[in-house]
Amino acid sequence: MYDSKIWLITPPFTQINTPYPATCYLKGFLNTLGVQSYQSDLSLEVFLKIFSQDGLARIFREVAVKDPDLSENAFRIWSLQDRYQDTVDFVIHFLQSQKSTLAHKIISGEFLPRASRFDQLDISHDAFGDLGLIDRAKFMATLYLEDLGDFIQETVDPYFGFSRYAEKIAHSLSSFDEMQVALQSDDYITSIYSQEIINDCLPEIRPDIVAITIPFSGNLFSALKCAQYIKSKNSDIKILIGGGYCNTELRSLFEPRIFQYVDFITLDDGELPFKCILDYLTGHRKQTELKRTFILKDSVVFYCNNAIEKDIPQREVGTPDYRDLKLQHYLALLELANPMHRLWTDGRWNKLTMAHGCYWGKCTFCDVTLDYIDRYEPVSADILCDRIEEIIQQTGDYGFHFVDEAAPPALMRDLALQILKRKLQISWWANIRFEKAFTPDLCRLLARSGCIAVSGGLEVASDRLLKLIKKGVTIPQVSKVAQAFTQAGIMVHTYLMYGFPTQSDQETVDALDVVRQMFKEGIIQSGFWHLFTMTAHSPVGQNPENFGVSSVIEAPFGGFASNDLIHLDPVGADHEKYHEGLKLSLYNYMNGVGFEQKLNSWFLFKIPETTVPVNFIRKILNSSEVLKIPDHSKIIWVGGIPSSTQSQGKSVVVDLIRSNGESSLILNRKQYHWFIKLFSEYELSEFGVLTYGEFISFYQAEVSEDFEQFKESSLWQKLRKEGLLVV
Repeated sequence: MYDSKIWLITPPFTQINTPYPATCYLKGFLNTLGVQSYQSDLSLEVFLKIFSQDGLARIFREVAVKDPDLSENAFRIWSLQDRYQDTVDFVIHFLQSQKSTLAHKIISGEFLPRASRFDQLDISHDAFGDLGLIDRAKFMATLYLEDLGDFIQETVDPYFGFSRYAEKIAHSLSSFDEMQVALQSDDYITSIYSQEIINDCLPEIRPDIVAITIPFSGNLFSALKCAQYIKSKNSDIKILIGGGYCNTELRSLFEPRIFQYVDFITLDDGELPFKCILDYLTGHRKQTELKRTFILKDSVVFYCNNAIEKDIPQREVGTPDYRDLKLQHYLALLELANPMHRLWTDGRWNKLTMAHGCYWGKCTFCDVTLDYIDRYEPVSADILCDRIEEIIQQTGDYGFHFVDEAAPPALMRDLALQILKRKLQISWWANIRFEKAFTPDLCRLLARSGCIAVSGGLEVASDRLLKLIKKGVTIPQVSKVAQAFTQAGIMVHTYLMYGFPTQSDQETVDALDVVRQMFKEGIIQSGFWHLFTMTAHSPVGQNPENFGVSSVIEAPFGGFASNDLIHLDPVGADHEKYHEGLKLSLYNYMNGVGFEQKLNSWFLFKIPETTVPVNFIRKILNSSEVLKIPDHSKIIWVGGIPSSTQSQGKSVVVDLIRSNGESSLILNRKQYHWFIKLFSEYELSEFGVLTYGEFISFYQAEVSEDFEQFKESSLWQKLRKEGLLVV
């Protein structure tokens, strides 16, 4: 039906350690339609052109022509330009290959030229001193590239950044005026390199349609520059854009000038809008019957959303397809030694989603009215495992990052069981809410299936404010859940927020102390503070008076982007002044130091004394609660295989063989026969076959003992410790 050829592009810059998944998702969907597509990650490819011997030589030649006034740091790099050109290919090859034979040379004192970023070596000595050879080399190589990035930004491309480009232009861009001026101005080096790559690819790919994802504001300018250049080479090519930036910022669009560069702008999930555009371009659909798509007609912007079809079910969108991407060329950077925090930059992760939307969908600071949050639709564990197996075949990589808004605990349980049943050997991590459902047993099961980390929101770290934002958790609950994950060997990252309306100075300081105690107790390993931003699509943005906000300042809408709102908080603190102190303290906590320092030592101004009790978090962790276990819960045994037995009077000793060692159980003879039958008749070693109710009935029938009495015994405690999980 479709004979169009499609080129999917990720523009500079998103990530350089792993592909941003949007084009992979779309390519997987286009496969289900039989549509030929090709994808390129210009974020990576442009980066590699810049950070090469030839790329740096061009940059230094351009600096020589411009002859700018250089800062002391930039002048040092300029003076060492030959050394940078001689070493850059070696450094890039090491970050791609992580070979120890290259690491030795990088950590040697005289190999890498050094500028101001290397001042962090002294600051980070305690954290990085015990790192292995490859990690030390990755850290130094990352500093080396960051030095060059600083030089590029100062001299030849003020928009440059490792994970964003020209973000300042796109931020709160109500009017298109500034963007239009920038698009008509002379090109900087990043755009020039993008154009060279596009110029090489166009004759080979020969696309009819180019689809460019714009996930963040830091991709808008580079996306439009790519579109502008493609149109200049072949105006017949149809260009469409979509992605997170469009979904949140462009919902009220009536600016016609952007259609000088693109033909279609889609909102929300891209699969059905893309299919409708294909139908339209091939004459099988009227223009008015497009889905969630902006077009320009007679110099006026129209929003077309008259397609009668519902969105493609998640089970039918296909498996993300990573083919065409240069997977072996991604770089593993190391910005922090913290083992949890480094997951975002160190290593290549296959991206998947367990469920569309958020099953909670109530947080008042979140865009809960938009489709990407509001429409919740999970995928079955069977389908997820099918996709995992297919992606492993595509990529040869066994690491997965589930990028859900919040992965549902029940689905995580089912996924873990499927992973274990299929004997898939993967490492994975996910975004979660700190639900009570994450019991110690469930966390142990997730760890057994390969879960290595989770990230979730503690946000304001204040029970009053957590209630106000309708987070649905409390500090004690977050603490106990984080403890369960940590004790299971799963790392925990927490998202932290300051500046929510009515948050006082005292609450900000108390939140910092709660975070400090959590780090000190070892229940979280990583975190990130961000300043609250009011958005137009959140409950607090739509009803600010309900949250103590006296007024919202809305600039006259210029027809382009609209999302962030400026608000006045007459009750709350001067939130922005806390930024540096919160950032500095967290940096130290993540590196395992600074727990005993006074909170006021992180700030250049006087702050209130904390009112959080000493050992507040420790007392929560030491408290106990009895959880009622439903009969339909699954019984999972991860404690090893019974092997040899030995009689000791009226008792029987059963040895358990595990991959990491051995242990033993002492049972009476009735308990012994019961335990062995659990494996032979009830398939205890098969994951998820036996329910808790069946387990109780079988015990009482075989042993003739009340199960509640058994639960008070040392054998029950031993079984639970060795690996009898109830989930």
